[in-house]
Amino acid sequence: MAYAGDGRLVAAPEVRAYLDAVFTPGSRLGVRSDDPLTFVEVVEAARVASVRVPSGRLVVDTPWPGDEGAEPRELMVRIPAGSYGVDAAWTEAPYEFRGEQFSGREVAATRLCVREGAVAVWEMGLARGDDPDRLRQGDELGFNTDTSTGSFGDATAWPALTAPFRRFWEQRRTLPGTLVSRDTESVGGGEFEVVRDEAQGADLISFPATEGLSVAWLGRTQDGELSSIVVMGHTGMEALA
Repeated sequence: MAYAGDGRLVAAPEVRAYLDAVFTPGSRLGVRSDDPLTFVEVVEAARVASVRVPSGRLVVDTPWPGDEGAEPRELMVRIPAGSYGVDAAWTEAPYEFRGEQFSGREVAATRLCVREGAVAVWEMGLARGDDPDRLRQGDELGFNTDTSTGSFGDATAWPALTAPFRRFWEQRRTLPGTLVSRDTESVGGGEFEVVRDEAQGADLISFPATEGLSVAWLGRTQDGELSSIVVMGHTGMEALA
């Protein structure tokens, strides 16, 4: 019997359609919110990095400091210890502003590839403390960010992997106006940052996410095996609005 998923967590039809299409160049995900005649089209899908998750425990959360004492959002689902490819999808939706033309290029989604296999069901990834019994129709569970930044990172190495972001944040707060850099590797055209901790053999990659709530969508095969974990970028919210 094919895996059907938990009905409380399964993606709505319009979200499912977006997730199924977003990594296929040429797909149209919707239209610009301010111009119904201009399509939002997937123009590129590519591998941007690989990350090591030696513990098999994955955090999907913003790497920036948040509420004091807040726990990182570690997914309940476990993945085999190892190294995983991270793909990104970009869309374009051209527009004009003050007489100048722009491509409207944005990161539409970021994907952690767990194993081969077509996705049969998309469902929200639960974290410790989440209670699906309290979900109402249309509710979503995920991480919150006011910096429009999410990340994939090993849970056991999380403090070390997010240290460059915390140091940068603190230096900017205590030394306003000072040019401060952070110890990260820029990838994917500068829209992604990688932190590597060789002591623990673990990595983190940050990526563009939606300001506010972002969901980690779990793609499962017909057998219920975890195939991928996807987080939408800003384009996703625009296309689904």
